[in-house]
Amino acid sequence: MTAIPLQTSPMRPADTNTPPSFELPAGACDAHLHVFEHGYPHVDKPLYTFPDGNLEQYFAMAGFLGLARGVLVQPTFYADDNSLAVDVLRKAGGRLRAVVRVGEDVTDETLDAYHELGVRAIRLDLFARADQPVRDLEAYITRMAARTRPRGWHLQFYTPGRVVRDLLPFLETFEDTFMIDHMGYMKEEEGLTAADSERMLRVFADNENCWIKLSGAYRIAKDRPLSSVRSLGRSLVATCADRLTWGSDWPHLPNGQRDTGELLNLLADWAPNAEDRRKILVASADRLFFDRT
Repeated sequence: MTAIPLQTSPMRPADTNTPPSFELPAGACDAHLHVFEHGYPHVDKPLYTFPDGNLEQYFAMAGFLGLARGVLVQPTFYADDNSLAVDVLRKAGGRLRAVVRVGEDVTDETLDAYHELGVRAIRLDLFARADQPVRDLEAYITRMAARTRPRGWHLQFYTPGRVVRDLLPFLETFEDTFMIDHMGYMKEEEGLTAADSERMLRVFADNENCWIKLSGAYRIAKDRPLSSVRSLGRSLVATCADRLTWGSDWPHLPNGQRDTGELLNLLADWAPNAEDRRKILVASADRLFFDRT
């Protein structure tokens, strides 16, 4: 039976987002955004209808909120075809960096060309491999790290929470830089517990190669209020604000009406200290994406 794609909703006007409740530091970066434009190859059976979320709309929203920089993350919609990401980087004039998806057969020449354009990470879609044995996932991650390491890039894990949980013993001593998307994506509805989150926090604390992205709070909360994610957000900041990034996950598939300002303002609660917010919004992006130390 063919799955019916989720129906995406139109994008809300930029100036209807909630304004920031705190002063954004200079150079604030949205470390997780997607862009969709017509005319580029996409997967045969997308999970959602074509989203209303192009580059012009993104820049309008970012300008309204005061987000000076961003990181374009390759969505599942375009699979391993990064041609839109390449064009967006060329148009953005240094304002954006990118995270690509690639097959294991990608050439070094292609990766080097991506680097010159502003790519700084490879995204691993572990949702697509979620039913594979853990040892196979570990071997795959190790092989892909061999492609990021020579370029000073990192790996980003787009993965269900149960896979994060199962990989924690491996990640505890993993020696290459990696980032876990969406705060670990540990959802109660899928059987993940507070103890699983505590184990992730210990790995985060102990392995300096581990980074976590403060994004997708509404994906974890699901039908609960965003405040249900407060404890995890605060715990992550308290553990190591130096290795956190913040991402809007714009255009919030499938809900283009979601308030990006509301998501940004979660930082005022999770990271009430302005210096911690500067680390999350500026210093982390400088280090991981914009080649500044």
